[in-house]
Formats: sequence, C-alpha cells, structure tokens
Amino acid sequence: MKPIQVGLLGIGTVGSGTFNVLKRNQQEIKRRAGRGIEITMVADLDMARARAIVGPDVTVVNDARAVLANPDIDIVIELIGGYGIAKALVLEAIAAGKHVVTANKALLAVHGTEIFAAASAKGVMVAFEAAVAGGIPIIKALREGLTANSIQWVAGIINGTTNFILSEMRDKGLDFDAVLKEAQRLGYAEADPTFDIEGVDAAHKATLMSAIAFGIPVQFDKAYIEGITKLGAADIRYAEQLGYRIKLLGITKRTARGVELRVHPCLVPAKRLIANVEGAMNAVMVQGDAVGTTLYYGKGAGSEPTASAVIADLVDITRLHTVDPLNRVPHLAFQPHTLDQAMTDLPVLPMEEVVTSYYLRLRVADEAGVLARVTGIVASAGISIDAVLQREADEVGGEGATSTDLIILTHDTLEGTMNAVLAELQALPTVLAPITRIRKEELN
Repeated sequence: MKPIQVGLLGIGTVGSGTFNVLKRNQQEIKRRAGRGIEITMVADLDMARARAIVGPDVTVVNDARAVLANPDIDIVIELIGGYGIAKALVLEAIAAGKHVVTANKALLAVHGTEIFAAASAKGVMVAFEAAVAGGIPIIKALREGLTANSIQWVAGIINGTTNFILSEMRDKGLDFDAVLKEAQRLGYAEADPTFDIEGVDAAHKATLMSAIAFGIPVQFDKAYIEGITKLGAADIRYAEQLGYRIKLLGITKRTARGVELRVHPCLVPAKRLIANVEGAMNAVMVQGDAVGTTLYYGKGAGSEPTASAVIADLVDITRLHTVDPLNRVPHLAFQPHTLDQAMTDLPVLPMEEVVTSYYLRLRVADEAGVLARVTGIVASAGISIDAVLQREADEVGGEGATSTDLIILTHDTLEGTMNAVLAELQALPTVLAPITRIRKEELN
C-alpha cells in the first residue's frame, strides 16, 4: 500500500525530532500502522536549516499554504505554535480535507470548540496527544483507556519548568528569583518565562484534560490561574516540616454543583507518588470510579518525547484514515450527537465556590495574644484548624527579632469564606506582611 503522505509546518525542536524518530523507526511504525508514513513536504521560514535536517528527498518550502494546496498531502502536522497564523492554517487544512496533528495546546484551549466543530463537519481528525504532557499518553488514556469510568478528578504536574524551579528551591533552599535565573541559564526556562511561571501553560493543558474527562466544551477563559512567583523558600521549608511538598498542579474535578478547573501551587502529602516527581518531569493522576487512582509519569517536553506523541497521532490517523467518521474516536471522548445537554451545560465553578483546605503563613509581631486573635478569627468563620506551627522569633529573624512566622493548616472550607477571613486577618496591626495562602490537596 502506498505510504500516507505528511506535510510538516515548522521544523524546530519538536519538528526535527518528529522527522528523525519517524525515519529511524520507520519499519516498526509501518508494521503498527499498516502502511508507511512519510513526511514528504516541510514548510519553514529557515529553508536552509530545514533542508539540512530532512535531506534532498523532501520538498522544502517557506510558504505553509503550499503544503495545504498539495493534493498528495493527507495529514498536516502543525508545530508553529501560538494563536495567530497557526489557527488560520489549521482551519485551512481542515477545509482542504486534510487531517491535522498539532502540539499547540494554547490554540486548542482557546479555539478548540471552533476547530473541532470544523473538523467534524468536514469528516477529518484533529489529533493532539503532544499538546498535553509531552511524551505521556494522557489524552489517549483519558479518551480511550479509561472510557468505562466516570472520572471524578484529574490532577497533574504538567509544566516542567515550574516543577524544576520548585524542586531546586526545595533542594537548595533558594528563593524563586535565584532559581529562575539558574533555570534560564540551563535552558529549562525561556527568556520570557511568563506563560510557565504564571501557570498559563498548565492551564491550557488542564483545560483540554477537563473537556475530555467530563464531556464539556474547552473553556480556558473560565480557568482559575495562579503561578509560583510569590512562593518563598520559607514556604517550601515549612511544608516539608509539616510532611508536604509544594507542586504547581493543574486540577479539574467533577462536583455536584459544577466542574472545578484551576491551576495553582498546592501542598501535597510527601507520601504521594506525585509529590516525589522532581526536576522537569511531568505526572498526571486520574481518579475513576471503577479503576480508582492511576498515575502517568514521564518527560513532559523535549524533542523526541514530544515527537513520540506526534507520531502516535500519525499512526492513529493512518489506521482510521478510511473509517467512517462516525466510527472514529471523538475529539473530546464523547460523541457530539449523543451528549447529555445537562452535562455540556455543567458550569465551570468560579474559584470562590471551590472547597479545599489551606496552608496560611502569617508574619506576625512576637507578642502575647497574637495567636489567640488569629485563631479566633479563623474559628469564628466556621473554619476548622488542622494544625498550628509557631516559630521562635530568633529562628525566623535572628537574635533580637520582634516578629515571627505563624503557620496554620485548615480543614476544607469554601474559598469565598477564606477570602473574607484573610481580609480580616490582613487588617490586624500585628500582621506585618502580606499573608501567604497555599491550597492543600490530599489527593486521596
């Protein structure tokens, strides 16, 4: 059978990895797919570099639309990134009747509803395993492997840059700014790391997992997003003393009132496997009613790990290329024409309506009665205190210090209630600095 022909838009880190792995493992991939898969055309602005990677047998152009116009191309791989030209090219590829493979989580998290609808109407597939957690096959697990389950929650370390920074802060006792500079020097963080350290990248990925897990539209604009820039070495140290580690998690949960979709730092019990995921590695936990808790671990970025996911999508499309569109695996796991309207209309809860537990760190004056006033305000709001840790003043600020740290762990309470309590605590004259609040997830 004639090999299926693929056009590649963008041959940077992931694109070159995809070309090299596909070429290196071509016989094994052909045996699995049932026919050959060949990248026969590449579009990249740097044509000289592209030719050096792919050699003389592949057509190289600097106009992506030349790939879309080629009638011999069956699948288009979009590795340009971003929301702008990438969106236009993906929609044009779909309109031309070509299947699409993309690693562009930002594009799908923001415009996925439009893109998937266009693909369904045209009878083509949009595959995006590489968009979430790099080489970890979490999309396939959620969409196919766990299809028997009513999924209850998903929680993941899905940004390697922030996990590397938090691991270094814990290991070396350094503050955020110092570790960020080191991460940039080593290449783990971009020159502009905003999307990573502010949680936006993780929120793009969590949005996609939420849609697949619960059968709801992609709704990135409703995600709660908080990064790691305000964390200090003291918080990492206190968490460790209390039996926890701090991780930036992307979390989505099904509740009776709606779906939670949030990204923020969390205290996670040190005994949980996910709490021990270090460096730039990724891990995702999924809780299903039948299977219980499952954990998926691996490299969340990099040339060949991400290429592994891109090629898995190429193989899936090759296998299903001639299958009736209604008999293919749906883009977001649930058949669009059978969706329960009550489920698709299930709201994404605002953060104020989320129930969780908390770690609070207050820098307070070292004087009598402060602890009683603080715990009294917390208790009067109906919030149950799990643990209190008060440091000696000289341990925090050195000999002769007049302030100290007060650490409080709470049981579950409504975020809106905690917001009101924090405002009241912050107004106390004996609270000397902005209060640090980190949510706590037991992940039972």
